[in-house]
Amino acid sequence: MAVSLLSPFTPQALWALRAGDQVLLSGVVYTARDAAHARFCDALGKGEPLPVDLRGQTIFYAGPTPTPPGRSSGSIGPTTSVRMDPYTPQLLRYGVRAVIGKGDRGSAARDAFTANGAVYFVAIGGCAAYMASCVKSVEVVAYDDLGTESVKRLTVENMPLIVAIDTLGHNAYVDGQARYLRDFATDIR
Repeated sequence: MAVSLLSPFTPQALWALRAGDQVLLSGVVYTARDAAHARFCDALGKGEPLPVDLRGQTIFYAGPTPTPPGRSSGSIGPTTSVRMDPYTPQLLRYGVRAVIGKGDRGSAARDAFTANGAVYFVAIGGCAAYMASCVKSVEVVAYDDLGTESVKRLTVENMPLIVAIDTLGHNAYVDGQARYLRDFATDIR
């Protein structure tokens, strides 16, 4: 059964999640991809404020396609998260509470989730049209010059996600593989 969550989160809501939990996310989420992450970290490194306050917020590694007439959003799917690994520790220290992407993370990013009490959610790749149906509004809030990769404030409703890395450092990719090898590897030998 999926856990219903409202973003932005309370720390208690995140602490209760465990790797592998299914989540239906509603509330505010900000999109940001590689170029926006580089700009965020450059600003933070210079002691400058970000163009949008992301403390306590969720970043979705995505850039929606143009919005078709009569829709709230164009197709929107997760991009490969490991590309954001160089920026993740700094943004989590700044106060980002959760991120959404796809694929496993490198060790420095994994450690940063635990050190900062943050969570990594994964969305299923290839479901961009369905994910767009979960988006109720889209507003460009920063870096408009980046086009599709500009930072957008989304309001989402019941976006299906899976907790990949929880606040305790449990990792669904690692745990799932170990469970598979324990439960099924002997059957295929």
